[in-house]
Amino acid sequence: MFHWLTERRRRALTEAPFTEAWEAILKRNVAHYCMLVDDEKAHLRSLIQVFIAEKYWEGLGGLELTDEITVTISAQACLLLLGLPHDFYRNVLSILIYPSTVVPPQRKLGHFEITQEPLETSHPMIGQSFKTGPVILVWDAVMRGGRHPEGGHNVVYHEFAHKLDMLNGAADGTPALRDRAEYKDWVTTCSREYLRLKSEAQKGKKTFMDAYGATNEAEFFAVATEQFFDQPLVMIRHAPELYRVLKEYYRQDPAARVGENYCNIGI
Repeated sequence: MFHWLTERRRRALTEAPFTEAWEAILKRNVAHYCMLVDDEKAHLRSLIQVFIAEKYWEGLGGLELTDEITVTISAQACLLLLGLPHDFYRNVLSILIYPSTVVPPQRKLGHFEITQEPLETSHPMIGQSFKTGPVILVWDAVMRGGRHPEGGHNVVYHEFAHKLDMLNGAADGTPALRDRAEYKDWVTTCSREYLRLKSEAQKGKKTFMDAYGATNEAEFFAVATEQFFDQPLVMIRHAPELYRVLKEYYRQDPAARVGENYCNIGI
């Protein structure tokens, strides 16, 4: 019964008109939107309608929530779902947005917690995700990534890739896959590329992928997702097998979209 009611509510949401104002936001802030074919655009618009309605949104640090914020974030998050079987990121209940880079508060010791070393110092961040908590994003970074995919950095793709990774348990760089053969192929390919990036990063060498991906396997998947969508031809040139497994997982081929017209973005 609950599933039927959910599907009924979602169907009603997607049957409502997608406003011209929201469409203008997509064209202005989400460069990838104009690279999609008409059927993909329609699918993405329907995903956005449900995603916005089902999540709790909150502006922090004085940020006032607007349609521009919710539509822009939803479009980028839902682009990852375009070819996937999904339940609208069921592990994401809340999305918290700051206006610009923020330093999280220092973690405090629990009442019965004893440590022999100083607690890790908080660092500035533009995004964060938690296994059982919210996704935190910084609005100016969201805008920058959405409008300028050529930069290869997108905080929304990064944090929501983590949430996809977490759907099957721990954030370990391996999201839910279809079968044992795909798992074997994924582990073989991604492990090889992760170790290659880690080796190059330890030597201080700059590679085609952001060195932050060498932090651990979970960050590797998130960084690889950013590049897969934003710099697909670079990934194909330097790591064709990595591109292939990501293409098979996401069931999308961003490289095939390159050459299509970008939206007239920017101010």
